[in-house]
Amino acid sequence: MRRIFSALVMTTTLAAPFVVPTSAFAGERRETVTITARTYDPYRRDYHVWDRREERPYRAYLAERHRAYVMYQRQRLAQRRAYWRHEREERFEDRRR
Repeated sequence: MRRIFSALVMTTTLAAPFVVPTSAFAGERRETVTITARTYDPYRRDYHVWDRREERPYRAYLAERHRAYVMYQRQRLAQRRAYWRHEREERFEDRRR
């Protein structure tokens, strides 16, 4: 009887971490954290929030020019300004139509 009891205690001890949540927050839904950065547009003289909505046109801009993807923040200053100049020219073209 002692062997069965000790085997049962050992089994429950080893299985407990898999059955019972180990953290108080284990059952809660996790929220994703998004990091946004502001970047300066020298042509419009304002700041833009750099998020997913800005990342998509930036990737399209790089693809149009057959450039490899490099994070905007790591681009050279001249290339960053060229991106904003491109955005400005596209907006003016849309207004003219």
